[in-house]
Amino acid sequence: MSIYLQKVANLLQVLEEQEQQAIEQAANIIYQSIEQGGILQLFGCGHSQLIAQEAYYRAGGLVPAKAVCIEPLMLHKGAAISSENEKDLSHIEEYWSHFEFQSHDVLIVISTSGKNAVPIEIALRAKEKGIPVITLQSLAYCEQSSKHPTKKRLETYADVVLNTHVPLGDGIMEQNGLRYGPVSTLAGVTLLNEVIVRVVQLFHDDKKTFPIFVSNNVEQEGNTNAFYMKQYEHRINF
Repeated sequence: MSIYLQKVANLLQVLEEQEQQAIEQAANIIYQSIEQGGILQLFGCGHSQLIAQEAYYRAGGLVPAKAVCIEPLMLHKGAAISSENEKDLSHIEEYWSHFEFQSHDVLIVISTSGKNAVPIEIALRAKEKGIPVITLQSLAYCEQSSKHPTKKRLETYADVVLNTHVPLGDGIMEQNGLRYGPVSTLAGVTLLNEVIVRVVQLFHDDKKTFPIFVSNNVEQEGNTNAFYMKQYEHRINF
């Protein structure tokens, strides 16, 4: 096995051993949300936004999952400027307008460092509206100072923290003091999908149908995708 793959395997082992309780807690919150008519909203900036998109319109994933896409905070509009925008609250009202929270929704905020202003502000505002907040972050950064005016970090506003255990600097490899071989997306997507799998298991345990997408590339009887999309189209733009 290559050195990178071995280190990734070790990281996944850590997630399995240390994040079980948080995974179960997050899954239960999301299950209860969907059961009561809510949806799962996911938000991140830059590369963290890629993890949010992983859950959206995903074969084998939850139908009621909405990735909140705010272009000034996304890579395709300029990676460097999106990184700067993540630290700047001057446009926060415009960003906040993209969130349309309703009763029983739940929010996952994704930020590896947990210190940048915009993800923290979004989590804070969601909590003020009574929305459960799950964070997906690396607590390896917990000693780093917040860039939010309150000086509080993202985990402050979390009902559940899903700790990716990603090392400082993201890279899992090191040579001459230089870190490389990033793992934040891999670890984040793995934890996110583990939570979603547990949510589906909860539907199964309660003998209820699962609101999941079936791949359009697989032969199937009937069209459950169209049924579920019709059910949630007033909340999610499919």
